[in-house]
Amino acid sequence: MDPAEERRHSKRQNDYINRLGSVVDSEYGIPRRCPCGGRIIDEVRRKDDYDTLPGKRFFTCKNYEADGFHYRQPWVIGVQEEIERLTKRLEEAEQVMLGTLNLSKQIETLEEQVKILCGQVDYLTVQVATLEKVSFD
Repeated sequence: MDPAEERRHSKRQNDYINRLGSVVDSEYGIPRRCPCGGRIIDEVRRKDDYDTLPGKRFFTCKNYEADGFHYRQPWVIGVQEEIERLTKRLEEAEQVMLGTLNLSKQIETLEEQVKILCGQVDYLTVQVATLEKVSFD
């Protein structure tokens, strides 16, 4: 093989590996679309298919080929990952809600302090006005 052809082959192989890695990295939870742009269908294995688990469900690309560039993910794994993702979002939302509750308590405390300080400012304003009358008289 000549060096130029070997480089082209090496580049094609690297591109293939990079695309395959991208597909695998993007396969998390319930897939919405396949990287090829194909629609995801709900596939159920039939009894006449050669399989030890007939009835097993998959999220599969409509254009599925066993080349590594299309999704075919077991239904159970996709749903489990989706539940984990939603559980994590729920925990984050609970943390935000707790933070909001703490902030509202702090706001109430600050509002009380502002009322007290406004009262003190009013009192001091009256005293200053009284002192100004006394010193000018």
